[in-house]
Amino acid sequence: MAVNIKPLADRVVVRPLQAEEKTAGGLYIPDTAKEKPQQGEIVAAGPGKKGDEGNTIEMELKVGDKVLYGKYSGTEVTVDGEELLIMRESDIFAIV
Repeated sequence: MAVNIKPLADRVVVRPLQAEEKTAGGLYIPDTAKEKPQQGEIVAAGPGKKGDEGNTIEMELKVGDKVLYGKYSGTEVTVDGEELLIMRESDIFAIV
């Protein structure tokens, strides 16, 4: 699904992956006990931030990357009925 949002500078738009529905032992987890997901997929990326000399520092992340981020990172937004996160590239811990 294409996203109609273009982040600025060194920001990315992340689609969080769904939280686990059941445990490894087969028990189903109720919605009230689910952890916030900490993995997601980059669906849009800005051009990069400006350096001190006016040059653009390119982003390491690109659309389609699966990433790990902090539990409370980013700002939650709803675009076309879909829950997304907008965060800075520095809030991303790793590419999976």
